[in-house]
Amino acid sequence: MAKDTKSAEKKSKKPNKVVKFFRDLKAEVGKIVWPSRKTVLNNTGVVLTVMVIAGIFIWGFDLGLSSLLDLILTR
Repeated sequence: MAKDTKSAEKKSKKPNKVVKFFRDLKAEVGKIVWPSRKTVLNNTGVVLTVMVIAGIFIWGFDLGLSSLLDLILTR
């Protein structure tokens, strides 16, 4: 009989943990503060601008090193 009681307790604890997890999850999702559309668009513009500038810098650096390597190898 003792085994039946312990196994019943183990089975009942597991769903409680799952239910608690989803309750906590719902509470945490409720705390999320989503940015406004204006903020998202502004941040997207900043990221795209920085990407373009970084791309141009890397392209120029690569072009310079390629030209330097070409000069070294052709002589």
